[in-house]
Amino acid sequence: MRPVRSLTVLYDAQCPLCVHLRNWLLAQRRLVPLALVPAASFEARRRFPRLDHEATLREITVVSDQGAVYTGTHAFIMCLWALAEHRPRARWLATPAGMPFARATMLAAAKVRESTTRCDDRCAVPG
Repeated sequence: MRPVRSLTVLYDAQCPLCVHLRNWLLAQRRLVPLALVPAASFEARRRFPRLDHEATLREITVVSDQGAVYTGTHAFIMCLWALAEHRPRARWLATPAGMPFARATMLAAAKVRESTTRCDDRCAVPG
């Protein structure tokens, strides 16, 4: 199995929280290159024609250079894993002990997103 050499993060460019997090990711020192691409955009559809692009608008999606697709909590962890300062935290969040904290963070982000974005059901808090 080859190591991950780059990640593409698909984010909702119409969501203020998502754009803020995109900018934050770009400002961090990265161990793995990140390409940040608006979800459901022409570029996203060109790069990943088999993805459900409507689903990428509902939750963060990360695709590795090897084609692995991570969504939701796992995508969040992969973003942290790519960052020099946050990789140890990402490794812990991926453990059974850390996963509840990662899920809670994603639920909190979804609530903030819901309260700051005018949208339809695409940014509803997961059940």
